[in-house]
Amino acid sequence: MLIAVIIIAIIAIFALWAVAQYNGLVKLRNLVQEAWKQIDVELQRRHDLIPNLVETVKGYAAHEKSTFEEVTNARAAASTPGASPAVQAAQENVLTQALGKLFAVVENYPDLKANVNFQQLQAELTNTEDRIAAGRRFYNANVRTLNTKIETFPTNVIAGMFGFKQAEYFETADDAARQAPSVTF
Repeated sequence: MLIAVIIIAIIAIFALWAVAQYNGLVKLRNLVQEAWKQIDVELQRRHDLIPNLVETVKGYAAHEKSTFEEVTNARAAASTPGASPAVQAAQENVLTQALGKLFAVVENYPDLKANVNFQQLQAELTNTEDRIAAGRRFYNANVRTLNTKIETFPTNVIAGMFGFKQAEYFETADDAARQAPSVTF
């Protein structure tokens, strides 16, 4: 009788442990999804600012048509819903490069740089970029925690039994973003 009670107690402890591990994995998966949705909100905000920025620059630099088309096409690709983090990161990198070209065009127009509307749009875009970077850090931290939990024993057994998959990091492929800025006086 005592052996049966011990066996039942061990099974109950194991079941409680398995439930706790499963719930922990679900919680982490939901945190990763929530963090991704926050990045998606900020990316959409960025995408919404870009047409206004392009229109403002167009008023000053009408002959820069190829740059405007490049930004518009990159924005359209990046705005496509349902992309995985890796695909979204690649599309955002293309958009960032196109925006870099747009800002290079702006350098040739001092009146545009002094335009209040342009300055406000540029400030909003900078603020949004900062929020995207913060969201990326939060998302990637949650991905790291989830992936570590999925890979470590004994939680990996529960993860495998219930089909938990590793999440993708949201990384930049822009080499310029990985470089330390050069400061000259």
